[in-house]
Amino acid sequence: MADPQIREATRIVEAASNARPAVIRSFFDEDTFTVTHVISDPATAKAAIIDSVLDFDPASGRTSFASADKVIDYIRSEGLEVEWLLETHAHADHLSAAPYLQEKLGGTLAIGRHILTVQEVFGKIFNEGTRFARDGSQFDRLFDDGDRFRVGSIEAIALHVPGHTPADMTYVIGDAAFIGDTLFMPDYGTARADFPGGDARTLYRSICRLLSLPDQTGLHLCHDYKAPGRDTYAWETSVGEEREHNVHVRDGVSEDQFVAMREARDATLGMPRLILPSIQVNMRGGHLPEPEDNGMRYLKLPINAL
Repeated sequence: MADPQIREATRIVEAASNARPAVIRSFFDEDTFTVTHVISDPATAKAAIIDSVLDFDPASGRTSFASADKVIDYIRSEGLEVEWLLETHAHADHLSAAPYLQEKLGGTLAIGRHILTVQEVFGKIFNEGTRFARDGSQFDRLFDDGDRFRVGSIEAIALHVPGHTPADMTYVIGDAAFIGDTLFMPDYGTARADFPGGDARTLYRSICRLLSLPDQTGLHLCHDYKAPGRDTYAWETSVGEEREHNVHVRDGVSEDQFVAMREARDATLGMPRLILPSIQVNMRGGHLPEPEDNGMRYLKLPINAL
């Protein structure tokens, strides 16, 4: 295996099979089809929260915290200490609740370093001007590919898996990989790659990288939309299941075949319902835009931009 980061991730996964297993509790928000994961170390009661949701009503412009409060209630009822608030990427389908959770629970807010690319691209689209910092300073830590960290005593590694967006990250924590939008359940396929900075060929190569992890590696997804014929939501699979059954990228699907399929499929898709508010907030680490001179905060709606 030539990829040193994947080699290290493989070591972490295999070592975890001999250790006390982590506890994973997932929260599904049906309004945005988003899954927030909490992974905790039973030996230390330390935890990480991955891809949280801030409730947002686009018709009224109101935010609320019901989804995040469920996570808070769970953390407190289990006596957990939050070490990390992890974002797999700047989501286009929901707003992050990370600042609210950090205020209530603490923890280090982290994302991949390539958020700087997203900030630069969307800073221009939203005409943010000089008040909007494009240096990732809205986050506490920017991960590079291969950066190591821990959740309590559980070893973890951050992997850069671009293609859906330039900044997508997977977090391998013990024998669990939290992969954001890169893959969905095997019967639903893979992420789209037509957002600014996305690329289907890059996505294929990132997926191949993830699917070179051990077959038993648990894959924990950020979304599920229920594939045709399936009546229940699901968000947990494995490397082995994806390699054998993924309808877009199972073993035997070539890069050129995938790119042709993905680009044709993406051309038929509309923009996510919350993409414009989500990106404006999430590129700021979940913070709302600064108040204007009347004390009000505003989200912009660029016309014919996307």
